[in-house]
Amino acid sequence: QVQLTESGGGSVQAGGSLRLSCVASGSMRAVNAMGWYRQTPGNKREPVAAMTNFGNARYAESVEGRFTIFRDVAKNTVDLQMNNLKPEDTAVYYCNSLQEGVDYWGKGTLVTVSS
Repeated sequence: QVQLTESGGGSVQAGGSLRLSCVASGSMRAVNAMGWYRQTPGNKREPVAAMTNFGNARYAESVEGRFTIFRDVAKNTVDLQMNNLKPEDTAVYYCNSLQEGVDYWGKGTLVTVSS
């Protein structure tokens, strides 16, 4: 079984920063990419940022220039540095690991940004 363990969520004022971390462990398949999604009540989970094993990063347009994704392929970790946070970034953030076409998810960590 694959486990994704997230940390780093919390509350911050608008303009502040947070860093989310995630480590994947367990019976891992070959990892193709890791990234972060987020979800607010009543809405679908949406992609925030992801990075392939080759270092190609993709960002949601809403976070481009404010968020940076970091990966350590050898350690199966992925971090998300979030700067200049806005109230609309408030959500539960989920770590994702794509392994041989199968998505694995963490339990989520809450990020709350107050104005």
